[in-house]
Amino acid sequence: MVYRILPLIELALLVYCLIDCLQSDSATVRGLSKGWWIVLIVFLPLAGGIAWLVAGRPARAPRSGVPWRSTATAGYPEYERPSKARAAEAEIDARLSDDQARVDREHQDAMRKWEDSLRQRELSLRPDDGPPSSVPAE
Repeated sequence: MVYRILPLIELALLVYCLIDCLQSDSATVRGLSKGWWIVLIVFLPLAGGIAWLVAGRPARAPRSGVPWRSTATAGYPEYERPSKARAAEAEIDARLSDDQARVDREHQDAMRKWEDSLRQRELSLRPDDGPPSSVPAE
């Protein structure tokens, strides 16, 4: 039974190591050149595969739980990275909100003046004999 499983394990190791070697960057492969690793894996599947996994495979950086953590960003994702630009953006945002509040006040004042003007016009158009009636006189 075990003798039937060993060739399958050897074949799986050959396929895995060959695909891993082919997909690896040539500049990061350790020990031999990438071509020699492929030859070694194909012609000596068990020994070549184990040697690839132990001595030839590129060293992987340890993974942290956070995908964006790296030395390039100093631990911050791009949108949270503190910088001088963030302070300038905060200042610009404050100015924009002040300008928006000023424009809103001006708009409210203009609307009040316009409503007052309409009331004055309506009052000037009313007859002096009483309040306006909603039913036209016949």
